[in-house]
Amino acid sequence: MAAPADDSHSRRPMSPDQLLPPVEPPSAGFLVQLFLVPGLIVAIIVGVWLTFHWLAHLGQDPQAYVRTLRRDNEGRWQAALNLANDLRGPGGGALKADPTLAVELGRILTDESKSGRTGEQSQMLRVYLCRALGEFTISEALPPLLERAKDTTQPEVARAAIEAIAVLATNLSAAGADPSGPDVAEAVVAASRSGDVGLRSAAAFTLGVIAQKGAGPAADRLHSLLADAHNDVRYNTALALARLGDDDCLDTLAEMLSLPDQPAPAPEARDDAAQSKRYKRALVVLNALRGLALLVDATHAPLPAAVLDRVKILADDPVSDVRAGVTALEAKLARVAPAG
Repeated sequence: MAAPADDSHSRRPMSPDQLLPPVEPPSAGFLVQLFLVPGLIVAIIVGVWLTFHWLAHLGQDPQAYVRTLRRDNEGRWQAALNLANDLRGPGGGALKADPTLAVELGRILTDESKSGRTGEQSQMLRVYLCRALGEFTISEALPPLLERAKDTTQPEVARAAIEAIAVLATNLSAAGADPSGPDVAEAVVAASRSGDVGLRSAAAFTLGVIAQKGAGPAADRLHSLLADAHNDVRYNTALALARLGDDDCLDTLAEMLSLPDQPAPAPEARDDAAQSKRYKRALVVLNALRGLALLVDATHAPLPAAVLDRVKILADDPVSDVRAGVTALEAKLARVAPAG
């Protein structure tokens, strides 16, 4: 009879090492996922950062801006924005007076507008080019802005051009040039008849910058805009007339002063609509106070008693900026000598 087989090894528990699968070298796909893909992501992030860093530091070289803006890529709007900021900054004096740069930017703006591109990147490029041209102190920047202001098929770009004309007109006046030619008034008056509220509102503000006191198509159009159906247009019109020293603005400014305060939402509530209404009301009231200050500067005369009563009510307004605006206006009025 055969001896029984010794199965002591089969009954002995296995070690942890014996439970592991055999070690195999990593596959090429695994290495790609582990090293190459994260590396590509990091490279892309670094590349994007370097691109924007380079665009943000083109410096004061006009041709560097022109070369960047001439390239057909989606990052051009960033270069246009940086240029507008540089022109607005303390070191932009030389750029603002460079006629070659102004003409080149105008050509780029015109070419982009005629390109047929309608995407967001192209629109942003045109808007920021308009803003950049508005920062100049020379008349060479004006023709491309007038061209874009007349094209109301693109309201956002036309609005940027109208707003830029106001800035450029202010700069030209400070330099001793006349920014209120008939072609300028014609373009802005035409924009003020647009069906786009934002464009009409911007045109109302710009009319106040280019209008001659007492007469002219710009001043005449402002009086018509006081009856506009949209509040923003009428409010900007009142501010424009105040700048011209025209008392016809007083009724609208008084209306702006009388807007009731919106109750503040509870701290724990996220009522964005209520916050927006409260902010808008405070902004309108502040603009009315500034409008009254502009009127006093233009006329050197005291304000009517009815308007002063409304101003005094705002001395206890819950918004601190409004109270500060009242204080500033009262200080200005104290310097105005009484009539007689």
